[in-house]
Amino acid sequence: MTKHPIHTGGAPQAIGTYSQAIDAGGVFYLSGQIGLDPKTMDLVDGFEAQAHQVFSNLRAVAAAAGCTLDNAVKLTVFLADLGDFAKLNEIMATYLSEPYPARSALEVSQLPKGALIEIEAVLIS
Repeated sequence: MTKHPIHTGGAPQAIGTYSQAIDAGGVFYLSGQIGLDPKTMDLVDGFEAQAHQVFSNLRAVAAAAGCTLDNAVKLTVFLADLGDFAKLNEIMATYLSEPYPARSALEVSQLPKGALIEIEAVLIS
């Protein structure tokens, strides 16, 4: 199997040894996105702003793969506070449509750069 990296300037540059996404034969694995503004590489303020920025970043990477978020089949959501779960559902409904992708949501002790949310995705073409 050949894997091809996906890259876009419309999402934050990788801050480690990883690709923004990998195309593995029409299955696209999008690395976790936090609420970094891709122009400034600064974390936006507050949970809601970070969640919207995360989806904007994921949308940009999906577009670079020739997809949209409608191609998402699985999301993994990492939250600094599971108390934000209800707000997450509200925000997700503005970016995704039915049938919604499968999803896991976990509370974690810490995220990169002090982020409040991180989401990774699997898309199919």
